[in-house]
This record gives sequence, structure tokens and C-alpha cells, in this order.
Amino acid sequence: MSMNVGSGSASHNADPEPMMEMNMTPMIDVMLVLIILLIITIPKQNHSVNLNMPVGNPPPPTKDPVVITIDVDFDGTILWDNVPVPDRATLEQKMSSVSAQADQPEVHLRPNKLVEYKHVAGVMATAQRLGVTKIGMVGNEQFQ
Repeated sequence: MSMNVGSGSASHNADPEPMMEMNMTPMIDVMLVLIILLIITIPKQNHSVNLNMPVGNPPPPTKDPVVITIDVDFDGTILWDNVPVPDRATLEQKMSSVSAQADQPEVHLRPNKLVEYKHVAGVMATAQRLGVTKIGMVGNEQFQ
């Protein structure tokens, strides 16, 4: 187990050979400074949308909105302003009269938390098909 450390000639006493590799440290330093300058000078990105909002108080509403309440009970029974709707044709007739009005009343749909979704989806689909635009789901404290 021997190790070769060089020849036994007089090269040990000679001047060391010049280093042939380039010193990379100054180049790396310059690149880091350039990256920092680039980061500092890049403008900050805004993800906001500028809106021109109206100034002042909005005018008061001219009249209170008309509200129609549709309750869907746990068994699928539909109540139009607390009056039971006997069948789907009657519901469609009432929805048609709402959609025919120029200023449609607000329709508040209040499903019971135990009702199957198909009953609620049927009422919403009927409203959409007949052109009722002001419809919204409202919490139903009465049936919960």
C-alpha cells in the first residue's frame, strides 16, 4: 500500500507552476450585484382593479320591493305566500304571472332543511325556464 507523491527529481525545489484556472469569485459577485439591482428596479406588480365608484349617497328607493315567499316543506309541499300550491301547473301559472310583470317582485325561496333537493331544484328550474330573474334562497327559521 504505497502512494505515489511524485518523482524524486529536483522539481521540488523549482518555482511552483502558475495556476491555469480562472478565479470565478469576482464574476459571481458581479452577477449577484446585478441580480439585486434588477430585483430592486422591477416595478411592483399590482393585482388590484381600479374602479370608478360613485360619489355621494345613493338615492333612496322609490318604493319597497314586493316580496313573494315560496316555502318548500320537508315532504315537498310548496307554499306560495303561506298558501299551499296544489300542483305543478298552478306553480307555473303563478311564476308566469310574476315573470310577465315589468318590475318583477323578489321571490324568496325558503326550503326546509329536511326536504329532498329534487323538489327545490324543480322550483328553481321552473322559475328559470319561465324568466323569473329576482329569485334567491333565504334561510327558513319557521321550519327548522
